[in-house]
This record gives sequence, structure tokens and C-alpha cells, in this order.
Amino acid sequence: QVQLVESGGGLVQAGGSLRLSCAASGRTFSTYTIAWFRQAPGKEREFVAAISWSTSSPYYADSVEGRFTISRDNAKNTVYLQMNSLKPEDTAVYYCAADQYYSGSYYYPTAPSFESWGQGTQVTVSS
Repeated sequence: QVQLVESGGGLVQAGGSLRLSCAASGRTFSTYTIAWFRQAPGKEREFVAAISWSTSSPYYADSVEGRFTISRDNAKNTVYLQMNSLKPEDTAVYYCAADQYYSGSYYYPTAPSFESWGQGTQVTVSS
């Protein structure tokens, strides 16, 4: 398993931007699919975006498509989530998750499919 550490969260006004980072340990980072999930108070954890280990193809939830961009830098063992045009409903704790040689769905990824998780970073969008 890899160890994951998120950073970059904070408080931003609606319409603003943030970039989250997910730094991973280990020498096999390129074999891991990395996903971002988020969880708002009183709600279930939901999928946000993922990037494939094999093709680096990005996948997004409908709610963030066109506003968020996921990317990876395998040389730095880091995945980024660029979040633009933020809305108050984007407020949540954001978690990155990893699964080696992930073979599950990229359109409806579920949290139990990912073996490693970071501690989360808070994103708050004020109206």
C-alpha cells in the first residue's frame, strides 16, 4: 500500500479556485489509480474524479465536469485536483484514495474499491 497525504484545502469565495495535492510514498506510484472523493457533513462520501494508472485518462463526476481537472506527475508521486468556479455545494472534506492496478468502474467508482486513503483536507466555499 501507499501512504497518501493531501494538501491545498482552505476557505475560498464562490467562483474562486483551489488546487489540491495528493502526495504518495513508494516507488510504484505509476501503477496506482488515484481518485478524489469528498464528504460533506451529514452526507455520504461521493466520487469526484479519478485518473487511470494505465493511460492517465481522467474521469469526473457530473457535478464537477468542466470545473475540476485531475492530473498526475508520476516523477513527483503526486496527483493534483485543480478546482475552478467553486460553488458552496463543493464544501466538504476531500480525500484522495489509491488502488493498485485498479480494474473497477471509472464511471461509478465506489469508496470500498480503493485500498489506501489520505487523512483528508477541508475545502470551504463561502457564498
